Amino acid sequence: MAEIDLGALRRNAQSLRAMMAEGPRPPQMFAVVKADAYGHGAVEVARALTGGEVDGFCVALVEEGIALREAGVREPVLVLSSMSRDALGEAVARGLTPVIHDPSLVEALAAVAQRGPVGVHLKVDTGLHRMGVTLDALPEVLKRLQALRGVSVEGVMTHFANADDDDPAYCDVQLAQFARARAMLAAHGLSPKMVHAANSAAALRLEHARFDMVRMGIALYGATPFPNTAPGLLPVMRLRTEVLALREVASGEPVGYGGRWRAGRRSVIATIPIGYADGFFRRLSSEAEVLVRGARARVVGNVSMDLATVDVTELARVHGVSVGDEVVLLGNQSGPAGFGVIRSEEIAERVGTIAYEVLTALSRRVPRVHRGHG
Repeated sequence: MAEIDLGALRRNAQSLRAMMAEGPRPPQMFAVVKADAYGHGAVEVARALTGGEVDGFCVALVEEGIALREAGVREPVLVLSSMSRDALGEAVARGLTPVIHDPSLVEALAAVAQRGPVGVHLKVDTGLHRMGVTLDALPEVLKRLQALRGVSVEGVMTHFANADDDDPAYCDVQLAQFARARAMLAAHGLSPKMVHAANSAAALRLEHARFDMVRMGIALYGATPFPNTAPGLLPVMRLRTEVLALREVASGEPVGYGGRWRAGRRSVIATIPIGYADGFFRRLSSEAEVLVRGARARVVGNVSMDLATVDVTELARVHGVSVGDEVVLLGNQSGPAGFGVIRSEEIAERVGTIAYEVLTALSRRVPRVHRGHG
């Protein structure tokens, strides 16, 4: 079960808002709730943040934006990426704000604008080289946008390639390109009221990149985008299961598929009902630690599709371990053996990935329980 602490989410939003207010011109803050709010539940997260903690929301897909609208979310919703010509009309009809990232979408705008005014954000590729109008293509796109009746360019944006790197110097290269793009807009008589570039990492470390709005994603969920920053952020997700079975294993006996791990002594092994089909990576085999009775215990043997095994020998000897005892894989736990915390950043380091993947990899067969609605 994944427990989502909506109170912690709101406190993170308030803390981040306060950090953004330290500059001379506090930006608006949009919450990124794409990919089901990084596995936390987009509708529940959006509803929890509609009390003024954020100014709007960002999604990746039109379908994600429609889900928010159908759940009663009325704040601005910006659709950051994948949008076909057919989806453009649906997005506008649902009150979503499209991002124009390709010249081909400009022509589709003309047909949509015939049914009523359309406000869009224009995405410029300043060096990530993934999506966005290139600087070479920008003058022609601006000319065509300017000629479209009923279409207003309300925002201009870009996206950084390495704001979370140890050396984010490339961000300044991109900012220089972004300045060129904004000068082109001005030369065509376009002055968007919303200029934005910063994700969580850039918002926290590059004050000059905050502009009019920041797109806050991973930090909202309590994971830091780079080490030693925003230490007050609270993990929002707590992933827990329980001891399914216990058995004693003689010294030298193998545990799990392939017998990759063998007991170096007479051991007590706990089986827990979670595996790689749930998002508990197989690469954590004999690497991960979990919390049992408030102390850490190591996963041993290969993680399988539905099950994993944990060495609880010392805990069983000192504190006793029983079938049904809580096991925490992500988050905190207190118990007779102490108090422990496992963060998504730690799991990411063990796997060789990033916290984003750890959170979004949690499969739909893991029930989500949202706490702290009121």
